[in-house]
Formats: sequence, structure tokens, C-alpha cells
Amino acid sequence: MLTIYIGEEGAIMKEKDHVKEVFSKNKEAYVSSSTHSTGSDLPLMIEWLKPKSTMIALDIATGGGHVAKQLSRHIGKVIATDLTEEMLENTSRHLTSINNISYKVADAENLPFDDHSFDIVTCRIAAHHFPNPDLFVQEVARVLKQDGKFLFIDNIAPDDHALDRFNNTLEKMRDYSHVRSRTILEWKSIFADFGLSIEKEKNRKKTLPYQEWIKRTLDSKNDMNRVEKFILEASDEIKEYFQVRMEDGCIISFAIDEWMVLGQK
Repeated sequence: MLTIYIGEEGAIMKEKDHVKEVFSKNKEAYVSSSTHSTGSDLPLMIEWLKPKSTMIALDIATGGGHVAKQLSRHIGKVIATDLTEEMLENTSRHLTSINNISYKVADAENLPFDDHSFDIVTCRIAAHHFPNPDLFVQEVARVLKQDGKFLFIDNIAPDDHALDRFNNTLEKMRDYSHVRSRTILEWKSIFADFGLSIEKEKNRKKTLPYQEWIKRTLDSKNDMNRVEKFILEASDEIKEYFQVRMEDGCIISFAIDEWMVLGQK
């Protein structure tokens, strides 16, 4: 049964409206996306978390439900949340055969759960859409049990300002629901503010197949051309950092930075 949660404030920020618009439109693409449905981080997540059948987990901004599906094989119960109702309904249909996942529409920055409710909280490749990262991490810390674990994965911005600017401008051009990819230092500061210690971390380059990446959110040829032009006109240093790969004058792939971290309350 899908439960709809309406925040007490009533007014939804413009950025969150954008998120719902984009993810409603592209809900199926996020289920099938190779970037989201595969990756070494999914099995590594289980290794780091060591989930048990007696535990309950919360997956924030579940999207296509890939983390919830992975967790469900090892844990007693998973609650998968997302801001976008259509996305969550679509994901629940895809995972209908899994009986220990329940679904709840909820804002990552205002979770409708009691304090100290979960042994594990996860959030994967989503927080760059959140306008208030402090509120998000504060909510994570609130709903985690003492000694509970928080598994966080997201695209991150490089420390270099020019590379950061290119990265976030590119993401915004491709997806207007993008708010900001933050640096590792920014995230570590927020974790510390809310009493989450870092137990393990790993950062890596994540290669994105260009055509799949751009078509996931854009369908206008003009918009696609603008994004391509922005990449092609970047400096050699930027192209090298983001590992832009070309074949016959076409962009085949590029790479962005991703951070995976295990926090503990």
C-alpha cells in the first residue's frame, strides 16, 4: 500500500517541483539506467553494512529501487521512500514480487518517521537533487538508532573551483532538477555537524555512457546540442579531468567523481 505524505509546511520549494517533474517523466529510465541498476557499489554496500534479518532499513530517494532491492535480500524490512509519487508507484510495480519492501512518498528533508526508528539508512545517487543538505543529514541522524549506520553514495564536485563550476553547470544543463554536486569536504562537515562519524569511504571515477546519460532527461535536439557544445568547447584540462572519450567526432562517454561513505551515529 502506497502512503502519501504531505509536509506540514504545505509549500513545496521550486527545486522540489522540478525533481518531481523530471522523475515523473523519466521514471522508467531510472529503473533501466545502467548507471543506477549496476555497479560495484551495490554489492560493496552489503559488505560494508553487514545487514541482518532482524534489522529495518530506510532507503531515501529510492528512485528505481536498486538499493532497496539489494537490501531486501539480507534484511528483515526495507522502507523505500521518494519525493515523486509516480516514480515510487512505478518502482513498486517492478518490485512487486519482493514482499519485505514497503513504499512511502516522503521528502528527504522532512521524514515522516519517529526518532531512532532504523538500524540502517541509505541514500544513493540522489542528494545532488536536495536543496538543503543540512536538513537531509539532520533527518538521517534523527531517525537512525544509536550506533545505526548510514550508507551514502553521490556524485561529488572536485575541489578545484573551475572543475566544480563545469561539473555543476553541465549537470544543470542536462537536468534542471539538479541542485548541486557538493565536495567531499562539504559533506564531511555536514556529517560532523550531526554526529555521524565516518567509518569507511571510497571515491572513484564513474564512467557515464554519453547517449544513455543525455537521453535519460532530455528529448529536445536543441537542448542536447547545447550540452554537447558545452563539453566540446571545454578546455583540454577539463576534458582530461572528466575523461571525455570521442569516436568519429562524437562523445562516447565521460567520467564524474563519486563518493561512497559509511557513517555511524
